[in-house]
Amino acid sequence: MQSCSFKLLSNCLKESKGGFYMSVNSYLENLGSNLILTSSEKENIQKSINHLKECLKYYFGSEVNDQFVFGSYTRNTILPRSYDSKSDIDYMIVFNNTNSFKPQTFLNKLKDFAKLYYPNSIIHQDSPTIVLELNHIKFDLVPAYFDFIWYKIPDGQGGWMITTPNDINDLLVKSNMNNNSKIKPIIRLIKNWNINVAGRIYESYTLEKKIVSNLGSEYYFCTSYTDYLIKILEKLRNSYYFPCPESNKINNAIQKIKDSLNYERQGQYYKALEQIKLVFPED
Repeated sequence: MQSCSFKLLSNCLKESKGGFYMSVNSYLENLGSNLILTSSEKENIQKSINHLKECLKYYFGSEVNDQFVFGSYTRNTILPRSYDSKSDIDYMIVFNNTNSFKPQTFLNKLKDFAKLYYPNSIIHQDSPTIVLELNHIKFDLVPAYFDFIWYKIPDGQGGWMITTPNDINDLLVKSNMNNNSKIKPIIRLIKNWNINVAGRIYESYTLEKKIVSNLGSEYYFCTSYTDYLIKILEKLRNSYYFPCPESNKINNAIQKIKDSLNYERQGQYYKALEQIKLVFPED
């Protein structure tokens, strides 16, 4: 078991007749706080972003109007690669597209760029993006152009579709503030379950958007981490209109959370942690 940080130690351990134990909610709080990039990981990623930005600027010049990071990295809900082997940075390159080119033209340009500046890296097209795999992180290079009021990106079918990058960032900030800063760590916990237990039944962005809708007002009566997790899992389950494998996985997760709390109330602390780790593993 990972040990609690010194700062959280007093909150993680509770006293019983047999000594000290970690409560279920303290375990979840600690794990949710640990499911973040380390300072060294952030530093390396930022260096890579800066280098990518300068190379793109030099290579494309006035052909590119703008470029920026979007997605879970900007929301601090990205998981470390130790928890998510597919963890990546979404990076949008906004071309001027005065000639109304189709997406594949820009995908080819980005692939040629990546091969020139990153000859020792793995580079491939993954439907509407160019994937650039570095040693410490992957970049999803997304070509786009700005059409009056909308950004447009490849739709995966050879055409363009409207997108609003970073559209849920403000919603997440407000939702997190309305819920005692629990929403971000809760999202990381749910993503950990989705990836390492449920078999990626949800796409990451879809999952985050479902959780932060309504600014978190639906979590008004939630106080503990287990309250939030059960509420969110029930919300996800109710999005299905008929029983399916996904809802079975959600039901199993809810039941194990409840079982862990029941074991804790009975003083069976080892079993309580054993059950919760089946849903939210620490490594």
